[in-house]
Amino acid sequence: MSILKIAIIGAGSSYTPELIEGLVSQKDGLPVDELAFVDIDENRLEIMAGFCRRLLKRLGHVISITATTDRRKAITDAQFVLTQIRVGGNAQRVLDEKIPLKYGVIGQETTGPGGMFKALRTIPVMLEIAKDVEQVNPSSWIINYANPTGMLAEAVSRYSHARITGLCSGALHPRWLVSHVLDVPPELVHYDYFGLNHLNFAYNVRVGDRLITEVEFNRLAEKAAWGAIDPAVIKAMKLLPIGYLQYYFHRSHKVNQARDQAYTRGEEVQRIEQEVFEAYANETQDTIPPALAKRGGGGYSEVALGVMNAIYNNIDKVIIVNVPHQGAVHGFPAEAVFELPSVINAGGIFPLHIPEIPRAVWGLVAAVKNYEQLAVEAAVTGNRETALLALMAHPLVGDYDVARPMLNEMLEANRSFLPQFFGEDIL
Repeated sequence: MSILKIAIIGAGSSYTPELIEGLVSQKDGLPVDELAFVDIDENRLEIMAGFCRRLLKRLGHVISITATTDRRKAITDAQFVLTQIRVGGNAQRVLDEKIPLKYGVIGQETTGPGGMFKALRTIPVMLEIAKDVEQVNPSSWIINYANPTGMLAEAVSRYSHARITGLCSGALHPRWLVSHVLDVPPELVHYDYFGLNHLNFAYNVRVGDRLITEVEFNRLAEKAAWGAIDPAVIKAMKLLPIGYLQYYFHRSHKVNQARDQAYTRGEEVQRIEQEVFEAYANETQDTIPPALAKRGGGGYSEVALGVMNAIYNNIDKVIIVNVPHQGAVHGFPAEAVFELPSVINAGGIFPLHIPEIPRAVWGLVAAVKNYEQLAVEAAVTGNRETALLALMAHPLVGDYDVARPMLNEMLEANRSFLPQFFGEDIL
């Protein structure tokens, strides 16, 4: 059997050990010989490489780990290129969270203006990675977990020839919810699914071959969306939303709540990561530190490994991923990326047709998709007018008198990461 090599760009991420554990659990289907770790932070890179070698030794499994800052070297001969980068780190995330609050808008990592600026910083870097893949190893797949994953997938799909899919563990949340609340095995849980990354909905929920009852759905509504959305909204929609919909359905409350908090989530994550990396750096540490559970994002490896297994072994699998819908969703440009159930095998990724878009939310999804496409264009062109239009199109902003000064302040706060926007005067 040929050598299976995986490159991990942004390997200094605290999530990398979860992938290592997953690879060991699926060693028969994914017999990885080499992991090429890449990161621009050499300290984090060496810490993570050392910890993962100790973790593999404890698990009794042999995989060669190389650590390098040479991205093109790592990509060479890799069948899969996993990307989990955070341009600007958590320091910029904190600004993404704080600045919008000054204007009465939620500041959040992937939703609203914060998510837009994370995309503006990250898209140019992702396109550089895609260019390297095109030139060095065009047959490989980019498996992206960096946020906002749907927008990054759309940028790479529209502006390069590299093969990419965007992943998120959020698509697993309805399965976990139903299994827990209705006390059924997770493998028996099925549902239809529609939306964008962090703006999606599960519906027509089934256990085995039967649709769940209204009484069962109402029980799910009481526990859905991290408990952050009023169950009455969920019962009225008859859809199970991801928790990020709290920022749309309870926007005033969420803004006030964020203003009252002593710390943003980004500041909290900075403290958690310091604790986690102190553990990783301990040369006697060979187990994942408990503090990582505070970081969130569980399920990372399950989706990534499922996609890689389907492609590598040419096994038809239906997995929810972010991919250009190519006609699967009526009324949207074919290149628009949606988070959809898709058949995946060695031949590619084929989204399944959505026969009917849920009427309660199609307008909201359309508005956010419009914003996303404008924001992707702005990231590539550095056009401030397009960036302003993107903010005005976003349902959480939608006000020129708010969007204009907020855009200018956030651009200035990100000046060192957004050189493409500083070739013209501020609006």
